[in-house]
Amino acid sequence: MKKNLWPSAIIIGLSGQIAWTVENMYFNVFLYNTISQDSSYIAMMVALSAITATFTTFLIGGISDRIGRRKPFMTWGYLFWALTVALFGFISPSSFRSVSLAAISVVALDCLMTFFGSAANDAVFNAYITENVPGEKRSKVEGVIQILPMVAMLFVFGVMDGFTQKGEWRSFFLIVAGIMAISALSSFFLIHEEKRESRREGSLLSSFLYGFLPSTVKGNRKLYITFLAFGVNAIGMQVFYPYLIIYVQNYLGFDNYVVLLGIVLIVASVFSVVMGRVVDRIGRIKVAIPAVCLMATGMAAMYFSRSFIATTLAGCVMMAGYLLSTSVLSALVRDYTPPQHEGEIQGVRMVFQVMIPMVVGPVLGSAAIKGSGMTYMELGEVKSVPTPLIFLIAAVVTIFSLIPLIALRKEEKR
Repeated sequence: MKKNLWPSAIIIGLSGQIAWTVENMYFNVFLYNTISQDSSYIAMMVALSAITATFTTFLIGGISDRIGRRKPFMTWGYLFWALTVALFGFISPSSFRSVSLAAISVVALDCLMTFFGSAANDAVFNAYITENVPGEKRSKVEGVIQILPMVAMLFVFGVMDGFTQKGEWRSFFLIVAGIMAISALSSFFLIHEEKRESRREGSLLSSFLYGFLPSTVKGNRKLYITFLAFGVNAIGMQVFYPYLIIYVQNYLGFDNYVVLLGIVLIVASVFSVVMGRVVDRIGRIKVAIPAVCLMATGMAAMYFSRSFIATTLAGCVMMAGYLLSTSVLSALVRDYTPPQHEGEIQGVRMVFQVMIPMVVGPVLGSAAIKGSGMTYMELGEVKSVPTPLIFLIAAVVTIFSLIPLIALRKEEKR
Protein backbone atom coordinates (compact mmCIF):
# COMPACT_ATOMS: atom_id res chain seq x y z
CA MET A 1 0.00 0.00 0.00
CA LYS A 2 1.07 3.61 -0.55
CA LYS A 3 2.92 5.56 2.09
CA ASN A 4 0.56 7.50 4.39
CA LEU A 5 -2.47 5.53 3.18
CA TRP A 6 -3.45 4.42 6.69
CA PRO A 7 -3.24 7.89 8.31
CA SER A 8 -4.93 9.55 5.34
CA ALA A 9 -7.69 6.92 5.25
CA ILE A 10 -8.34 7.25 8.98
CA ILE A 11 -8.03 11.04 9.41
CA ILE A 12 -9.79 12.08 6.21
CA GLY A 13 -12.27 9.22 6.37
CA LEU A 14 -13.14 9.84 10.03
CA SER A 15 -13.72 13.58 9.63
CA GLY A 16 -15.94 12.87 6.65
CA GLN A 17 -17.95 10.38 8.69
CA ILE A 18 -18.33 12.91 11.50
CA ALA A 19 -19.92 15.27 8.98
CA TRP A 20 -22.11 12.48 7.56
CA THR A 21 -23.21 11.49 11.06
CA VAL A 22 -24.32 15.05 11.69
CA GLU A 23 -26.02 15.17 8.29
CA ASN A 24 -27.74 11.79 8.57
CA MET A 25 -28.86 11.97 12.20
CA TYR A 26 -28.60 15.46 13.67
CA PHE A 27 -29.94 17.47 10.75
CA ASN A 28 -33.08 15.38 11.20
CA VAL A 29 -33.15 16.18 14.92
CA PHE A 30 -32.36 19.86 14.22
CA LEU A 31 -35.24 20.03 11.75
CA TYR A 32 -37.58 18.09 14.06
CA ASN A 33 -36.79 20.02 17.25
CA THR A 34 -36.41 23.57 15.94
CA ILE A 35 -38.45 23.83 12.72
CA SER A 36 -41.20 21.23 12.19
CA GLN A 37 -42.27 17.88 13.62
CA ASP A 38 -43.73 16.75 10.29
CA SER A 39 -41.78 13.58 9.36
CA SER A 40 -42.47 14.31 5.67
CA TYR A 41 -39.84 17.06 5.75
CA ILE A 42 -37.30 14.58 7.11
CA ALA A 43 -38.16 12.07 4.38
CA MET A 44 -37.89 14.83 1.74
CA MET A 45 -34.53 16.03 3.06
CA VAL A 46 -33.09 12.52 3.14
CA ALA A 47 -34.36 11.74 -0.37
CA LEU A 48 -33.15 15.00 -2.00
CA SER A 49 -29.81 14.73 -0.23
CA ALA A 50 -29.37 11.18 -1.55
CA ILE A 51 -30.23 12.26 -5.11
CA THR A 52 -27.79 15.17 -4.87
CA ALA A 53 -25.06 12.89 -3.53
CA THR A 54 -25.56 10.40 -6.34
CA PHE A 55 -25.44 12.86 -9.22
CA THR A 56 -22.48 14.67 -7.65
CA THR A 57 -20.58 11.41 -7.38
CA PHE A 58 -21.26 10.61 -11.02
CA LEU A 59 -20.06 14.06 -12.11
CA ILE A 60 -16.97 14.47 -9.95
CA GLY A 61 -16.00 10.80 -10.16
CA GLY A 62 -16.00 10.97 -13.95
CA ILE A 63 -14.10 14.27 -14.01
CA SER A 64 -11.42 13.04 -11.60
CA ASP A 65 -10.99 9.88 -13.72
CA ARG A 66 -10.57 11.99 -16.85
CA ILE A 67 -7.98 14.40 -15.46
CA GLY A 68 -6.15 11.73 -13.43
CA ARG A 69 -6.18 13.61 -10.10
CA ARG A 70 -7.92 13.01 -6.77
CA LYS A 71 -6.13 15.23 -4.25
CA PRO A 72 -7.45 18.69 -5.31
CA PHE A 73 -11.03 17.46 -5.13
CA MET A 74 -10.50 16.13 -1.61
CA THR A 75 -8.72 19.23 -0.29
CA TRP A 76 -11.06 21.86 -1.72
CA GLY A 77 -14.13 19.67 -1.32
CA TYR A 78 -13.54 19.23 2.41
CA LEU A 79 -12.91 22.96 2.81
CA PHE A 80 -16.22 23.98 1.21
CA TRP A 81 -17.92 21.10 3.03
CA ALA A 82 -16.79 22.72 6.29
CA LEU A 83 -18.15 26.11 5.21
CA THR A 84 -21.63 24.79 4.41
CA VAL A 85 -21.82 22.88 7.71
CA ALA A 86 -20.98 26.13 9.53
CA LEU A 87 -23.86 27.92 7.77
CA PHE A 88 -26.39 25.70 9.56
CA GLY A 89 -25.38 27.41 12.80
CA PHE A 90 -26.85 30.66 11.52
CA ILE A 91 -30.29 29.32 10.56
CA SER A 92 -32.98 30.67 12.86
CA PRO A 93 -36.68 29.79 12.53
CA SER A 94 -37.57 33.39 13.40
CA SER A 95 -35.82 34.55 10.22
CA PHE A 96 -38.49 32.96 8.01
CA ARG A 97 -42.09 33.92 7.35
CA SER A 98 -43.43 30.41 7.76
CA VAL A 99 -42.49 27.02 9.12
CA SER A 100 -42.64 25.46 5.65
CA LEU A 101 -40.22 28.06 4.23
CA ALA A 102 -37.80 27.49 7.10
CA ALA A 103 -37.97 23.71 6.61
CA ILE A 104 -37.41 23.99 2.86
CA SER A 105 -34.42 26.28 3.46
CA VAL A 106 -32.85 23.65 5.72
CA VAL A 107 -33.45 21.02 3.02
CA ALA A 108 -31.87 23.26 0.34
CA LEU A 109 -28.77 23.98 2.44
CA ASP A 110 -28.46 20.28 3.20
CA CYS A 111 -28.36 19.56 -0.54
CA LEU A 112 -25.62 22.19 -1.04
CA MET A 113 -23.59 20.67 1.79
CA THR A 114 -24.12 17.22 0.31
CA PHE A 115 -22.73 18.38 -3.04
CA PHE A 116 -19.35 19.26 -1.54
CA GLY A 117 -19.33 16.25 0.79
CA SER A 118 -20.10 13.77 -1.96
CA ALA A 119 -17.55 15.32 -4.30
CA ALA A 120 -14.78 15.04 -1.71
CA ASN A 121 -15.75 11.83 0.05
CA ASP A 122 -18.12 9.63 -1.95
CA ALA A 123 -16.57 10.23 -5.36
CA VAL A 124 -12.89 10.95 -4.80
CA PHE A 125 -11.94 9.50 -1.42
CA ASN A 126 -13.57 6.16 -2.24
CA ALA A 127 -11.90 6.03 -5.66
CA TYR A 128 -8.56 6.83 -3.99
CA ILE A 129 -8.98 3.90 -1.56
CA THR A 130 -10.03 1.52 -4.35
CA GLU A 131 -6.95 2.39 -6.39
CA ASN A 132 -4.43 2.11 -3.59
CA VAL A 133 -5.51 -0.89 -1.49
CA PRO A 134 -4.38 -4.29 -2.85
CA GLY A 135 -7.02 -6.99 -3.15
CA GLU A 136 -5.58 -9.28 -0.49
CA LYS A 137 -5.88 -6.55 2.15
CA ARG A 138 -9.28 -5.11 1.21
CA SER A 139 -11.38 -6.82 3.87
CA LYS A 140 -8.89 -5.76 6.54
CA VAL A 141 -8.94 -2.14 5.34
CA GLU A 142 -12.71 -2.19 4.85
CA GLY A 143 -13.14 -3.54 8.38
CA VAL A 144 -11.43 -0.38 9.65
CA ILE A 145 -13.13 2.00 7.20
CA GLN A 146 -16.56 0.64 8.04
CA ILE A 147 -16.10 1.34 11.77
CA LEU A 148 -15.26 4.99 11.07
CA PRO A 149 -18.98 5.89 10.97
CA MET A 150 -19.33 4.19 14.36
CA VAL A 151 -16.33 6.03 15.80
CA ALA A 152 -17.76 9.25 14.38
CA MET A 153 -21.10 8.54 16.05
CA LEU A 154 -19.37 7.85 19.36
CA PHE A 155 -17.56 11.17 19.11
CA VAL A 156 -20.65 13.13 18.12
CA PHE A 157 -22.88 11.47 20.72
CA GLY A 158 -20.31 11.48 23.50
CA VAL A 159 -18.67 14.87 22.99
CA MET A 160 -21.07 16.96 20.94
CA ASP A 161 -24.55 15.81 21.94
CA GLY A 162 -24.59 18.07 25.00
CA PHE A 163 -24.72 21.11 22.74
CA THR A 164 -27.86 19.82 21.02
CA GLN A 165 -29.48 18.93 24.36
CA LYS A 166 -29.05 22.54 25.43
CA GLY A 167 -30.21 23.86 22.07
CA GLU A 168 -26.76 25.31 21.31
CA TRP A 169 -26.89 24.37 17.64
CA ARG A 170 -24.57 27.16 16.46
CA SER A 171 -21.69 25.94 18.62
CA PHE A 172 -22.43 22.38 17.56
CA PHE A 173 -22.21 23.11 13.82
CA LEU A 174 -19.19 25.43 14.11
CA ILE A 175 -17.15 22.80 15.97
CA VAL A 176 -17.96 20.18 13.33
CA ALA A 177 -17.03 22.69 10.61
CA GLY A 178 -13.68 23.31 12.33
CA ILE A 179 -12.93 19.58 12.29
CA MET A 180 -13.70 19.48 8.56
CA ALA A 181 -11.39 22.43 7.87
CA ILE A 182 -8.52 20.72 9.74
CA SER A 183 -9.12 17.59 7.66
CA ALA A 184 -8.93 19.63 4.46
CA LEU A 185 -5.53 20.91 5.55
CA SER A 186 -4.43 17.39 6.52
CA SER A 187 -5.31 16.00 3.10
CA PHE A 188 -2.98 18.55 1.50
CA PHE A 189 0.01 17.21 3.45
CA LEU A 190 -0.86 13.51 3.83
CA ILE A 191 -1.79 12.61 0.27
CA HIS A 192 1.16 12.26 -2.10
CA GLU A 193 -0.42 11.62 -5.45
CA GLU A 194 1.33 10.83 -8.69
CA LYS A 195 -0.69 12.21 -11.56
CA ARG A 196 -2.17 9.35 -13.51
CA GLU A 197 -2.47 9.36 -17.25
CA SER A 198 -5.47 11.47 -18.23
CA ARG A 199 -8.30 9.63 -19.92
CA ARG A 200 -9.79 12.01 -22.47
CA GLU A 201 -11.59 9.65 -24.82
CA GLY A 202 -15.31 10.25 -25.15
CA SER A 203 -17.36 13.05 -23.64
CA LEU A 204 -18.11 13.78 -20.02
CA LEU A 205 -21.62 12.49 -20.71
CA SER A 206 -20.17 9.16 -21.77
CA SER A 207 -18.29 9.00 -18.46
CA PHE A 208 -21.54 9.80 -16.66
CA LEU A 209 -23.38 7.00 -18.48
CA TYR A 210 -20.56 4.43 -18.45
CA GLY A 211 -21.89 2.52 -15.45
CA PHE A 212 -25.31 2.03 -17.06
CA LEU A 213 -24.23 0.88 -20.50
CA PRO A 214 -25.49 -2.65 -21.27
CA SER A 215 -21.95 -3.62 -22.23
CA THR A 216 -20.65 -2.47 -18.83
CA VAL A 217 -23.33 -4.38 -16.94
CA LYS A 218 -22.81 -7.52 -19.07
CA GLY A 219 -19.03 -7.37 -18.68
CA ASN A 220 -19.22 -6.87 -14.91
CA ARG A 221 -22.12 -9.12 -13.95
CA LYS A 222 -20.84 -9.94 -10.46
CA LEU A 223 -20.35 -6.25 -9.68
CA TYR A 224 -23.97 -5.42 -10.44
CA ILE A 225 -25.33 -8.38 -8.51
CA THR A 226 -23.30 -7.10 -5.56
CA PHE A 227 -24.76 -3.62 -6.07
CA LEU A 228 -28.27 -5.10 -5.97
CA ALA A 229 -27.56 -6.88 -2.68
CA PHE A 230 -26.01 -3.70 -1.29
CA GLY A 231 -29.06 -1.67 -2.30
CA VAL A 232 -31.65 -3.91 -0.67
CA ASN A 233 -29.53 -4.20 2.47
CA ALA A 234 -29.19 -0.42 2.68
CA ILE A 235 -32.95 0.13 2.18
CA GLY A 236 -33.56 -2.01 5.25
CA MET A 237 -31.19 0.17 7.28
CA GLN A 238 -32.72 3.43 6.07
CA VAL A 239 -36.25 2.41 7.11
CA PHE A 240 -35.38 3.20 10.75
CA TYR A 241 -32.00 4.98 10.75
CA PRO A 242 -33.21 8.59 10.19
CA TYR A 243 -35.68 8.20 13.06
CA LEU A 244 -33.46 6.27 15.49
CA ILE A 245 -32.66 9.01 18.02
CA ILE A 246 -36.26 10.27 17.93
CA TYR A 247 -37.48 6.69 18.59
CA VAL A 248 -35.11 6.10 21.52
CA GLN A 249 -35.96 9.47 23.09
CA ASN A 250 -39.69 9.66 22.54
CA TYR A 251 -40.95 6.05 22.32
CA LEU A 252 -38.59 4.16 24.62
CA GLY A 253 -38.12 7.23 26.83
CA PHE A 254 -34.40 6.70 27.41
CA ASP A 255 -32.81 9.96 28.49
CA ASN A 256 -29.40 8.27 28.60
CA TYR A 257 -29.55 7.14 24.98
CA VAL A 258 -25.92 8.24 24.49
CA VAL A 259 -24.81 5.43 26.83
CA LEU A 260 -26.94 2.89 24.96
CA LEU A 261 -25.64 3.95 21.56
CA GLY A 262 -22.09 4.10 22.87
CA ILE A 263 -22.18 0.47 24.07
CA VAL A 264 -23.75 -0.69 20.81
CA LEU A 265 -21.25 1.13 18.62
CA ILE A 266 -18.19 0.00 20.59
CA VAL A 267 -19.25 -3.66 20.56
CA ALA A 268 -20.16 -3.57 16.86
CA SER A 269 -16.92 -1.78 15.93
CA VAL A 270 -14.70 -4.27 17.76
CA PHE A 271 -16.60 -7.10 16.10
CA SER A 272 -16.08 -5.52 12.67
CA VAL A 273 -12.32 -5.06 13.12
CA VAL A 274 -11.83 -8.62 14.40
CA MET A 275 -13.93 -10.11 11.60
CA GLY A 276 -12.16 -8.00 8.96
CA ARG A 277 -9.01 -10.03 9.54
CA VAL A 278 -10.95 -13.30 9.35
CA VAL A 279 -12.93 -12.50 6.18
CA ASP A 280 -9.84 -12.23 3.97
CA ARG A 281 -8.92 -15.79 4.94
CA ILE A 282 -12.26 -17.59 4.69
CA GLY A 283 -13.80 -15.68 1.78
CA ARG A 284 -16.05 -12.65 1.52
CA ILE A 285 -19.07 -14.25 -0.09
CA LYS A 286 -19.15 -17.03 2.54
CA VAL A 287 -19.44 -14.36 5.24
CA ALA A 288 -21.96 -12.10 3.48
CA ILE A 289 -25.05 -14.31 3.91
CA PRO A 290 -24.57 -15.01 7.68
CA ALA A 291 -23.84 -11.28 8.19
CA VAL A 292 -27.16 -10.27 6.61
CA CYS A 293 -29.01 -12.87 8.70
CA LEU A 294 -27.34 -11.50 11.84
CA MET A 295 -28.41 -7.96 10.91
CA ALA A 296 -32.04 -8.99 10.26
CA THR A 297 -32.13 -10.93 13.53
CA GLY A 298 -31.01 -7.85 15.43
CA MET A 299 -33.69 -5.75 13.73
CA ALA A 300 -36.38 -8.26 14.65
CA ALA A 301 -35.10 -8.26 18.26
CA MET A 302 -35.34 -4.45 18.31
CA TYR A 303 -39.04 -4.77 17.49
CA PHE A 304 -39.64 -6.68 20.73
CA SER A 305 -37.18 -4.79 22.96
CA ARG A 306 -38.44 -2.27 25.49
CA SER A 307 -35.99 -2.28 28.40
CA PHE A 308 -32.57 -0.64 28.32
CA ILE A 309 -30.70 -3.96 28.53
CA ALA A 310 -32.82 -5.74 25.90
CA THR A 311 -32.52 -2.80 23.49
CA THR A 312 -28.76 -2.63 24.02
CA LEU A 313 -28.31 -6.35 23.29
CA ALA A 314 -30.57 -6.22 20.22
CA GLY A 315 -28.76 -3.12 19.00
CA CYS A 316 -25.37 -4.85 19.34
CA VAL A 317 -26.54 -7.79 17.21
CA MET A 318 -28.14 -5.52 14.61
CA MET A 319 -25.17 -3.16 14.23
CA ALA A 320 -22.60 -5.98 14.29
CA GLY A 321 -24.44 -7.62 11.40
CA TYR A 322 -24.76 -4.29 9.60
CA LEU A 323 -21.06 -3.43 9.87
CA LEU A 324 -19.95 -6.89 8.84
CA SER A 325 -22.31 -7.09 5.84
CA THR A 326 -21.41 -3.57 4.72
CA SER A 327 -17.65 -4.15 4.96
CA VAL A 328 -17.90 -7.41 3.02
CA LEU A 329 -20.11 -5.91 0.30
CA SER A 330 -17.84 -2.84 0.03
CA ALA A 331 -14.78 -5.06 -0.39
CA LEU A 332 -16.58 -7.09 -3.09
CA VAL A 333 -17.48 -3.89 -4.94
CA ARG A 334 -13.82 -2.86 -4.95
CA ASP A 335 -12.82 -6.37 -6.10
CA TYR A 336 -15.18 -6.27 -9.06
CA THR A 337 -14.60 -2.61 -10.06
CA PRO A 338 -13.06 -2.44 -13.58
CA PRO A 339 -9.60 -0.78 -13.60
CA GLN A 340 -9.33 2.83 -14.84
CA HIS A 341 -13.02 3.38 -14.08
CA GLU A 342 -12.84 3.67 -10.29
CA GLY A 343 -14.32 7.18 -10.22
CA GLU A 344 -17.13 6.45 -12.66
CA ILE A 345 -18.20 3.34 -10.77
CA GLN A 346 -18.55 5.36 -7.54
CA GLY A 347 -21.61 7.02 -9.08
CA VAL A 348 -23.25 3.65 -9.73
CA ARG A 349 -22.37 2.59 -6.19
CA MET A 350 -24.13 5.69 -4.88
CA VAL A 351 -27.30 4.83 -6.82
CA PHE A 352 -27.57 1.46 -5.09
CA GLN A 353 -25.97 2.22 -1.74
CA VAL A 354 -27.33 5.73 -1.12
CA MET A 355 -29.88 7.20 -3.53
CA ILE A 356 -32.40 4.37 -3.83
CA PRO A 357 -32.13 3.33 -0.15
CA MET A 358 -32.39 6.91 1.14
CA VAL A 359 -35.42 7.60 -1.04
CA VAL A 360 -37.29 4.34 -0.43
CA GLY A 361 -36.27 3.55 3.16
CA PRO A 362 -37.31 6.79 4.92
CA VAL A 363 -40.59 6.84 3.00
CA LEU A 364 -41.39 3.35 4.30
CA GLY A 365 -40.39 4.46 7.78
CA SER A 366 -42.47 7.65 7.58
CA ALA A 367 -45.51 5.68 6.40
CA ALA A 368 -45.13 3.31 9.37
CA ILE A 369 -44.82 6.24 11.77
CA LYS A 370 -47.89 8.04 10.45
CA GLY A 371 -49.86 4.80 10.19
CA SER A 372 -49.35 4.08 13.89
CA GLY A 373 -51.15 7.27 14.85
CA MET A 374 -49.02 7.60 17.99
CA THR A 375 -48.41 11.22 19.00
CA TYR A 376 -47.58 13.36 22.01
CA MET A 377 -48.02 17.02 22.93
CA GLU A 378 -45.15 19.42 23.45
CA LEU A 379 -45.62 23.17 23.82
CA GLY A 380 -49.06 22.84 22.33
CA GLU A 381 -47.86 20.98 19.21
CA VAL A 382 -48.85 17.45 18.18
CA LYS A 383 -45.77 15.40 17.25
CA SER A 384 -45.62 11.99 15.55
CA VAL A 385 -43.65 9.28 17.34
CA PRO A 386 -41.74 6.43 15.62
CA THR A 387 -42.86 2.98 16.83
CA PRO A 388 -41.14 -0.48 16.81
CA LEU A 389 -42.87 -1.25 13.52
CA ILE A 390 -40.02 0.49 11.69
CA PHE A 391 -37.64 -2.27 12.82
CA LEU A 392 -39.95 -5.08 11.76
CA ILE A 393 -40.31 -3.57 8.28
CA ALA A 394 -36.53 -3.09 8.15
CA ALA A 395 -35.94 -6.77 9.01
CA VAL A 396 -38.31 -7.98 6.27
CA VAL A 397 -36.64 -5.75 3.67
CA THR A 398 -33.14 -6.80 4.73
CA ILE A 399 -33.92 -10.51 4.29
CA PHE A 400 -34.59 -9.91 0.59
CA SER A 401 -30.91 -9.02 0.08
CA LEU A 402 -30.19 -12.75 0.46
CA ILE A 403 -31.62 -13.36 -3.02
CA PRO A 404 -28.86 -11.53 -4.96
CA LEU A 405 -26.23 -12.85 -2.52
CA ILE A 406 -27.25 -16.43 -3.28
CA ALA A 407 -27.10 -15.60 -7.00
CA LEU A 408 -23.62 -14.09 -6.53
CA ARG A 409 -22.43 -17.24 -4.78
CA LYS A 410 -23.62 -19.29 -7.74
CA GLU A 411 -21.77 -16.94 -10.11
CA GLU A 412 -18.56 -17.45 -8.16
CA LYS A 413 -18.95 -21.25 -8.30
CA ARG A 414 -19.26 -21.08 -12.08
